[in-house]
Amino acid sequence: MDRVTTPPRQEPAAYDIAVVGGGVLGLTIAQEILTRQPQARLVVLERDAVGSGATRRSAGLHFPRGSSERIRAMAAHSQERYAALKAARPELPIHGLDMTVVAPASAQERLQEVYLPQARLRPVREVAGKTALLPEGTAAWEGDGCQYADVHALTQLLARDLRRTVEFREGVEVTAVTPGAHSVELSLGTGGTLRAGQVVLAPGPWLAAPAWKDLVAPLGARVKKIVALHIEVPPAAGDRAVVFQDEDAFLLPYHERGHWLFSYTCQEWDVDPDTVASSLTPGDRDAALAVLARFAPHLIEHCVSGRVFCDAYGPGFEPLVRPLTADGRVVFAGAASGSGYRLAPAIAAETAHLLLAPSPGKDDVS
Repeated sequence: MDRVTTPPRQEPAAYDIAVVGGGVLGLTIAQEILTRQPQARLVVLERDAVGSGATRRSAGLHFPRGSSERIRAMAAHSQERYAALKAARPELPIHGLDMTVVAPASAQERLQEVYLPQARLRPVREVAGKTALLPEGTAAWEGDGCQYADVHALTQLLARDLRRTVEFREGVEVTAVTPGAHSVELSLGTGGTLRAGQVVLAPGPWLAAPAWKDLVAPLGARVKKIVALHIEVPPAAGDRAVVFQDEDAFLLPYHERGHWLFSYTCQEWDVDPDTVASSLTPGDRDAALAVLARFAPHLIEHCVSGRVFCDAYGPGFEPLVRPLTADGRVVFAGAASGSGYRLAPAIAAETAHLLLAPSPGKDDVS
C-alpha cells in the first residue's frame, strides 16, 4: 500500500503591495506604483482574466471635461499621460478624435466652465456630417482633446509589460481581507493565502464581494447598470464624437470596429454585476432610443445590437481613493462613475501618492 504524504505547509508569500482587480484601473495603478518605486514587490489578483469586467465593455471615450474642479484636474492629468503614452508608443490602441458638443443654446458660459481650456470650444452652425440634428433651442460647439481607446486591448498590453516585474494571479478570487499589525493577509479561492504590506482594492462594480463588503460599505459607492447601443453603420473617415451635454449621452464613431456606439444614462441603480444580464432587453433599447430619437432619428433603424454591463459610482459622481483601515494598509480606488478609463491615470496617481507617502506603522512584510 502506497504511503500518502501531506505536502509541508508553506508560509504565505510576502509582497509589498497587492492590487486586487485586474481591470484598466488596477493595472494603471500597478504601473504607477512601479514608476515611483521600481523595486516594489507587487502582485495583481484578478478573479477572472485580466480586463474581463467593465474594462472589456468600456466605450473608452475620453473627453476633456469635468463636473467639479477635482475631476477637471484629473481629466487634464489623464489627458497629458495618455498623450505622452501614445507619443512614446504609437502602436497603442489609443485614437485621437474630433468632437462636437450639443447643448442648450444658452449654455456657452456653463460649457466654458465644465470643459478644459484645451478643448478650445468654438460654436458651429451644425454637427459635421449631419450625424446629429440640432433640435430647437440647442446649439453646437466643436472641440479638441477627445480620444478613444480599445480599453481591453490596452489592458492586455499593460499586463504584458507588467509581467516582467509583477506577479499575476488570474482566475484567483480573494475570499477574505484580514488586516494585521504588520501586514494584510489575503485568503484565496485556491485555498492559499498571501501577505502584503499594503493592499489596493480596485474591484470595479464588485463592491459587495464578501471579502471586502464591510470595509467598502461606509464609502457610500453604488453600482449602476450601463447600456450602450451599437449602430451598425460604418463611420466615415472624418466623423467625430458627438456629446449630448445635458443628456449625459454620446455618439462615438468606432472606426476600428466599423460601427457607431450610442451611450446614454441608464437609471437602474444598486444592481448586482453577477446577475445583470449581459444582453439587451426591450426596455434597455426603448430607453436608449427615446434619447436618440430627439437627436438622430435616422439612426434608429440601425440600432440592432449593443452591450450591457455595470460600473461603480462614487457619491456626487466623484472617484474614490480612500484608506479603509486606520493604518492606511488597505486602500480603495475606483467608483469612477463610468469614467474608469478616462480618469485611470489620475486615480492611479492619487492612489500611489496615498500608498507611498511616509507613515509610521507600515513596516516591511519580509
